[in-house]
This record gives sequence, C-alpha cells and structure tokens, in this order.
Amino acid sequence: MPIPDGLDEEKLAEVALAILCLSAESDGIGARAWKGMDWDVTNLLYEKGWISNPRGKAKSVAVTEEGMKLAEIFQKKHFGIED
Repeated sequence: MPIPDGLDEEKLAEVALAILCLSAESDGIGARAWKGMDWDVTNLLYEKGWISNPRGKAKSVAVTEEGMKLAEIFQKKHFGIED
C-alpha cells in the first residue's frame, strides 16, 4: 500500500525506524530487526540508508550503524518522557 498523501515522509521514516529498532538484536556484526512493516515504509528506510534492502525472503533486515544511532535519537525525540 503506498504511503498516503498528506503524511510527512520524513516524520514517518523517523518514527518507523524508532519502532523497528525496538525489536533489533545484535548479530555480532550489526543489528537485525523483524520487518513487519509496510513495504513502502521499509523501502523508504532503505532509500535513506538506515536498513539493508528489505526485498527478499528473509524475515528480518540489517539495520545500519547510522540507523541504530538515529533510532535512539528518534525514540527519545518522538516517544521520550519530558521532565
């Protein structure tokens, strides 16, 4: 399903990465996360260089080092509790 018109793709990408990385686990080289999101959303994250190519039979994607660093920032930005 395409990303609906009227949504801010940048905000959508930030929140999607933040949520995706909540399930990320280290694989000794980097991190992998289950790809249970819409194809258009995972493709957006791939185009930004935050995850490996989501196309294929694997049920998970590799999260890049940059993606993991940004996920932590986005988790705090969008879901953090303010003092």
